[in-house]
Amino acid sequence: MIFSNPEIWALTLSMAIPLALPAVGGTFSERTGVVNIAMEGIMLIGAFFGVAFSYWTGSAWIGLLAAIICGALTALALAWGAIHVSADQTVLGMGINVFAAGLTTFLLNTLFGYSGTPVNTPKLPSFSIPGLDAIPYIGIIFRNQSVLMYIGIVLVFLAHWFLFSTRIGLRMRSVGENPLAADTLGIPVWRLRYFGVVLSGVFSAIGGAYLSIGVLNGFTSNMTSGRGYIALAAMIFGKWTPLGSFGAALIFGFSTALGIVLQGHGVSSNILQMIPYALTILALTGLIGRSTPPAADGIPYEPRR
Repeated sequence: MIFSNPEIWALTLSMAIPLALPAVGGTFSERTGVVNIAMEGIMLIGAFFGVAFSYWTGSAWIGLLAAIICGALTALALAWGAIHVSADQTVLGMGINVFAAGLTTFLLNTLFGYSGTPVNTPKLPSFSIPGLDAIPYIGIIFRNQSVLMYIGIVLVFLAHWFLFSTRIGLRMRSVGENPLAADTLGIPVWRLRYFGVVLSGVFSAIGGAYLSIGVLNGFTSNMTSGRGYIALAAMIFGKWTPLGSFGAALIFGFSTALGIVLQGHGVSSNILQMIPYALTILALTGLIGRSTPPAADGIPYEPRR
């Protein structure tokens, strides 16, 4: 039976993490009131600069740090346009996605040539947790996984705790629900919105770096393949909560893993590749269950003077 094979669940985890991280990042942004559909572009930025700095410095950890910084700077540009300029947040996010796709392809061809990034580019280590790998069935699922997978799982739970169990998390959610009331109480609406959007950039960039220096050690043009948009659906399906987004990402990750496994069982690969995108459409249209966004999500706010 396919479903009793632990390999498919290991693959599910591997496929879910690059969806869960940007989905959690988007949750921070939208919980503070800024619509973020730029996860796809920020993932590309993180993926490319993660590989580039990993190759230039010889350290994948420095590459990861560079990916985080570049993702945060890209998100900062989104925050400035959405918060200070009150630009249309959907158009702004799509603009960043298009810009990132073009920029990373241009830099890839300019800096590394059409042969792509060097094959000797360092990647982040993969390992098995001592003791856990000895547990039957469970050990196979977590055996020789990327260090970013373990970090990603920890970040998801920390994000949920931070957003729903801390004072600053409560304040972030308040500016996404009723910024006027929050401002009246002296809560810095703009500052918290900037913070939420930059956090979304950090998480999305780590998701991109997971693809380029976590699982692989290279970058290809548009290598995210729409994962940022699937992450957007996971965020909505997860009702704008980190744990809910992670659960949704696992569903999408399983659909991708199932498609890969079933390719060897005579099922058309074209049909199988449609599964995660079909689920994305169903989630965004509300057919899998309607979700209500934060009340002030996407609505610009001018602080009281």
